[in-house]
Amino acid sequence: MKRLSFIVLLSIFVVATAEAQSPLAKGGKQLNAGIGFSGWGVPIYGGMDFGIYQDITVGFECSFRSYNQKYVNNSYNSTIFGLSGNGNYHFNNILEIPSNWDFYAGLNLGYYIWNSPSGYTGDGGSGLGLGAQVGGRYFFKHNFGINLEFGGGNAFSGGKFGITYIF
Repeated sequence: MKRLSFIVLLSIFVVATAEAQSPLAKGGKQLNAGIGFSGWGVPIYGGMDFGIYQDITVGFECSFRSYNQKYVNNSYNSTIFGLSGNGNYHFNNILEIPSNWDFYAGLNLGYYIWNSPSGYTGDGGSGLGLGAQVGGRYFFKHNFGINLEFGGGNAFSGGKFGITYIF
């Protein structure tokens, strides 16, 4: 409840002090990199987004993690490599959010290669994953900032934290 109250108060503040402008314009590019948090280890990721229309971006992302699992009295070390594409809608213009902030939500589709030792009988495997994400960025300068994203529905379920650089 406290978290919800904080988000509502922050949203009211942001809307009340708005100077609308989307951080990533049509034709713009931004690089994202950082670490994630999930039930399957700590992933590192890197990706790029492209502004294709006002408030809409598409992009791709690569991720890697090493994951150790104890299953039926055996320990297995797996690695997971992921490649995914995403699409996001950015709420800056519609909510009149200041240009140093960027709030977005969207969908992603990716393929995850789960490399486990022979004899592994745990709960992970390679495959296609469809997920959703919601996130935000804060820009210290017009082209450099931090990002935080939460998502679910695929092998990147959990979230990620990192940096963003706009070209």
